[in-house]
Amino acid sequence: MTIRILLVEDDEHICNTVKAFLSEAGYKVDACLDGDEAYTKFYENTYQLVILDIMLPGMNGHELLREFRKLSNIPILMLTALSDDENQIKAFDSEADDYVTKPFKIQILLKRVEALLRRSGALAKEIRCGKLTLFPEDYMAVYDDKELPLTLKEYEILLLLAQNRGRTLSHEMILSRVWGYDFDGDVSIVHTHIKNLRAKLPNNPIKTIRGVGYRWEEETE
Repeated sequence: MTIRILLVEDDEHICNTVKAFLSEAGYKVDACLDGDEAYTKFYENTYQLVILDIMLPGMNGHELLREFRKLSNIPILMLTALSDDENQIKAFDSEADDYVTKPFKIQILLKRVEALLRRSGALAKEIRCGKLTLFPEDYMAVYDDKELPLTLKEYEILLLLAQNRGRTLSHEMILSRVWGYDFDGDVSIVHTHIKNLRAKLPNNPIKTIRGVGYRWEEETE
């Protein structure tokens, strides 16, 4: 599975340098120079990690961090010139995963990125959730050693829920992430696919949050 990273940095030189090194390391990188563009890209795409500056045009890094955490629990690394305790505490209170201050060594940044991806399971060839195992490279799901007969969209929904287990995903977010932001249909298609998924899962871990969306709840072995 290709690891996709969102890089948000308003210094064009730093942005281009970091993007070049990340790309050379094999990651696919979307780079933004302002906060508003970053919010749009995050909402419209699926990423495995975010590198986020604080001082940005438009929405600042702290605002983006809070908004991103409403949508996903992927690793977020703050990359900023602000080294004071107040900004670091504020970032960690908003669930940032790491905090790197400028100037920085690019090789150390790459190692931190790799460590966060490894810890989150994004570098793993399989994702385990109780008796369910997902194989992202093969678009395959196995439950209790039996392959589930899923359609591509069913698999993508299941993977999205499993990667964000314990977090409620809205109907609109699932629609945007799986079908794309420019999809002309409505959220009823999400309800239909969730219903079909539940029929194929021997032990249904998908909980409905009435009026909001769905959440994957951990199973016990």
